[in-house]
Amino acid sequence: MEEARIDKWLWAARIFKTRSIAADACKNGRVTVNGTTVKPSRLLKVGETVHVKKPPVTYSFRVLKAIEQRVGAKLVPEIYENVTDPKMYELLEMSRISGFVDRARGTGRPTKKDRRAMEAFTEPMYFDFDDDFDADS
Repeated sequence: MEEARIDKWLWAARIFKTRSIAADACKNGRVTVNGTTVKPSRLLKVGETVHVKKPPVTYSFRVLKAIEQRVGAKLVPEIYENVTDPKMYELLEMSRISGFVDRARGTGRPTKKDRRAMEAFTEPMYFDFDDDFDADS
C-alpha cells in the first residue's frame, strides 16, 4: 500500500490511542503534513513529514510505511522515523519538572493536596534565626 488516510495512519502507528482522537486532532489543526494543516481524509504518502502538536511539544515523524491496520509496538520503528527536535524533549522535561505551576484547562479545581504542593513549590522558605543565636553572647 503506497497511500493511507492520515487519521488511520496516526492510529495505526500508535501516535494516538484511538482513530477518533486522531481525526479530532486533524480537524482541530493539530496535525500538519509538510507544513500544511490536513483533514482526516488526506492521503499520506511514504517520505512525507507529519507534525503532531501535543502541547507543549510538537512531534515530527517521517513516514516509512503507509499503513491503515494497527501494528504491534515492536513494529513501530518500521512505520515511521521520529525526527522530533531534541529541544522539544527538553521542553517536555521542563514542564514535567515544573509540576503544578501551569494547570491544564478543564482539569478542575486543585485538590487540597495539589494546593499544598503548589504553595510549597512557590512560596519562599523563611528561617527563624532567633532560636539559634543568642543576642547576649
